[in-house]
Formats: sequence, C-alpha cells, structure tokens
Amino acid sequence: MGIQDKIAAIELEMARTQKNKATEGHLGELKAKLAKLRTQLLEPAPGTSTGPGAGFEVQKYGDSRIALIGFPSVGKSTALAQITGTESEAAAYEFTTLTCIPGIIHY
Repeated sequence: MGIQDKIAAIELEMARTQKNKATEGHLGELKAKLAKLRTQLLEPAPGTSTGPGAGFEVQKYGDSRIALIGFPSVGKSTALAQITGTESEAAAYEFTTLTCIPGIIHY
C-alpha cells in the first residue's frame, strides 16, 4: 500500500465518519496522519540526490551582511538593483519579488 493509497483510505474514512463531539479526537488523529503523509509525498526519499537545488550560496566577503526588510511596494528591489547592479523584477503590484536576491556592494 503506497502513500497515495493511504491518503485515499484516510480521506474515505474521514468522509464516512460523522462529525460530532464524540468523534473530534478521531478526526483530529486522521487529519494529523493525512498531513504527515502529504508531507512525505512532497519530500524526496532520504538518500536520493535530486541534483543542485534552486538556492544560492553567498561567499563570505567584506565586513557585513545586510537584509532589506519592509512593507510591500516601497522600493526595496529597486534600491538593491541601483546599489548592487543586480537585476530584480519590479512591478506596480505587491509581492513581485518572492525570493532572496543576493548582491555585493563594491565600494
């Protein structure tokens, strides 16, 4: 029985179980098992290599590291692009930049 089959069985049991005060604990346990199985379904199996990830590594360089944190649409990406020369998407709507953009300030 694979993970998909276990998820289907738990969902079927949750659909058949009446929702009342006496079954709240049982439904909570089923929801926890379902969440755990869905997490296992999304994660790669241990020991398998998926190759290089989508992340990045910033080499230690200079005296400090700086993070720009603030409200949406205030110009953080534009300021970073002007100071460091990096390219970051900027648009007229909120949450345009969804990932970290590394940059180095040369002075």
